[in-house]
Amino acid sequence: MCTPKKPSEGAIYRSLLSPGGGGSGRRLHTVSGLETLTGLTVGGGCAAKYSAARLEELLKGFVPVEAENLLVGLSPADDAAVYKLDDERALVFTLDFFPPLVDDPAVFGRIAATNALNDVFAMGGTPLLALSIAAFPEELPTEVLGAVFAAAAEQVRAAGALLAGGHTIRDKEPKYGLAVVGTVHPDGIWPKSGARPGDALFLTKPLGTGLVLAGHGKDLVGADELAEAVHWMTTLNGAAAEVLRPFLPNAVTDVTGFGLLGHAYEMADRSGVRIRVAADALPALDGALHVAHAGVRTGGDPRNRDFAGSHVTSDGVADTLLALAYDAQTAGGLLISLPADKALSLQAEFHARELFLRRIGSVEDGAGVVLN
Repeated sequence: MCTPKKPSEGAIYRSLLSPGGGGSGRRLHTVSGLETLTGLTVGGGCAAKYSAARLEELLKGFVPVEAENLLVGLSPADDAAVYKLDDERALVFTLDFFPPLVDDPAVFGRIAATNALNDVFAMGGTPLLALSIAAFPEELPTEVLGAVFAAAAEQVRAAGALLAGGHTIRDKEPKYGLAVVGTVHPDGIWPKSGARPGDALFLTKPLGTGLVLAGHGKDLVGADELAEAVHWMTTLNGAAAEVLRPFLPNAVTDVTGFGLLGHAYEMADRSGVRIRVAADALPALDGALHVAHAGVRTGGDPRNRDFAGSHVTSDGVADTLLALAYDAQTAGGLLISLPADKALSLQAEFHARELFLRRIGSVEDGAGVVLN
């Protein structure tokens, strides 16, 4: 495991705006006199996702498309669709957008872009091209929209892709995201349905973005904790995916709006296995457990419990850790299942690259998820 030292708030924002973090080195964008972006929303970030349980019910009515070259579609659904072009190339296509979860327009644009781009990395692919999907009130200054678009474009370039256009409509609630096209070798796709008994389970980012954001709004955490959460939400999963690729993982997904337990249940269910997660191994952002202990929960928490709760066994686990495991994440890390005999080598490679990695559990015969 490699756990970076906790940087100062200033260091975090310097990292955020560095080329490696997807920025140009300029100062964070602020707009004086602007009504807060989050004040225009009901709920922001990946917590705004439609309920996973309701999505399952909705998609039951769709007949899977029969197409020889559609390698990944709705049967089963994954982090992105994949279409085979030839024996060496396949397209990865994804779409993701949500309302603001922070008030700084540039930070919002960077987070939204990161979240969308990470779906391509979660499939084993490399982003190629992106288009903006935007909805904003006409009353917002164009300076605000420009800051969102510019920061997103920087993050797309940091991922090795190009932002080549998009579509913007009027809406009372601001929303922004990307449609992203990438490429992957047809034999190099990382499905979430391939976990096998005996695999080790890893996570590449700490948990708790939803809790920290909610806690900051209630003055339960300070600027440093918020800055750390922003740092992780604007960290592309490309570097982690690059290290992981030679290890040929059996299953990968990124942890976003359905929380760790929701995404772990998806992986277990589609792989026909049981996933066992060690509660005391869960990595938490600074302040996240403090917020959970104070009883704060985000809007995504009850929806995620409704989706996965009946498939999760968590006897004896403290409620604060359960809240962390169900917390809706925005631009979260990769959840990785790979043969246990590769675990030490993977940890060594992540450590050598100074990338975060935490072993959180294992895969076994059975069904559902066990948190203990």
